[in-house]
Amino acid sequence: MYLRARMGTADNDRRRGLTFVAFAYASAVLAAWILVRWLEPTGLHPLWVAAIADAGATLVVFGFSLALDNSSMYDPYWSAAPLVLAPWLACRPEAAGAPALRQVLVLALVGAWGLRLTYNWARGWHGLRHEDWRYVDLRRSSGRLYWPVSLLGLHSMPTVMVFLGCLPLWSALVVGTAPLSWLDGVAVLVCAGAIACEAIADRQLHEFRRSGPPPGAILEHGLWGWSRHPNYFGEIMLWWGVFLFGLAAAPGTLWPVMGAVAITLLFVLVSIPLIERRMQARRSGWSEHRRRVSMLVPWPPRRTGR
Repeated sequence: MYLRARMGTADNDRRRGLTFVAFAYASAVLAAWILVRWLEPTGLHPLWVAAIADAGATLVVFGFSLALDNSSMYDPYWSAAPLVLAPWLACRPEAAGAPALRQVLVLALVGAWGLRLTYNWARGWHGLRHEDWRYVDLRRSSGRLYWPVSLLGLHSMPTVMVFLGCLPLWSALVVGTAPLSWLDGVAVLVCAGAIACEAIADRQLHEFRRSGPPPGAILEHGLWGWSRHPNYFGEIMLWWGVFLFGLAAAPGTLWPVMGAVAITLLFVLVSIPLIERRMQARRSGWSEHRRRVSMLVPWPPRRTGR
């Protein structure tokens, strides 16, 4: 009876938390829409309009994070923002000359990625009492400066990264008029492969956690036996696929590559080292695992001598 009561309380907390998150993000979308309606008559470039609206939505979510004392309110923003931005771009008057089939492909793939990743976040979220361990560590180390640091590092910086990653959508959905080519085919394969890689890796990780592994156990089967971070590999490849769509739509337009480059550096230089340090401290066999298994790109594990 006690266990069922605790489970019921946890489920209620989770549903209540998801309701708060839904309200927060609806408020963020409303704020973004108001900013767009206010800015569009000024003649400002649509990308600047989108960037300001994106920043406004981020501030709204930050307000909810601050009010609820939980920076994990921001976590689904990474995958939710492109679900709003991409259709908005595709529906703009300037997009009338873009090939419709490319628009459909890009919107379908970005939509599949965003919805799946958001679902994966919701499946693993435990409610408003849960906060990502990285935020907990940052709260402990930054003390009274935590919320300014959270605004800049946990809310604003990821928003900037995702917006940069979405820059190729301007070419792919709006101004790019080149007919479909072999490069679009490559972009489809890269994006679809990235989504599949992330989905498989997340499912394998979810099943591993649900199996109740002993303390210190390391996931070493499936994609995780070929890469220490296959979910991050899939995420990085998705943004390179988006860039390829932009390049196919507007050949020679290379400046949007800054998004894919920035996101790659974020994972390789920040996210992965942070997790690697945690795993090294908590998993006694991690050093051996590191010697055998590729850090990022899935590759057959190396054999090590005994």
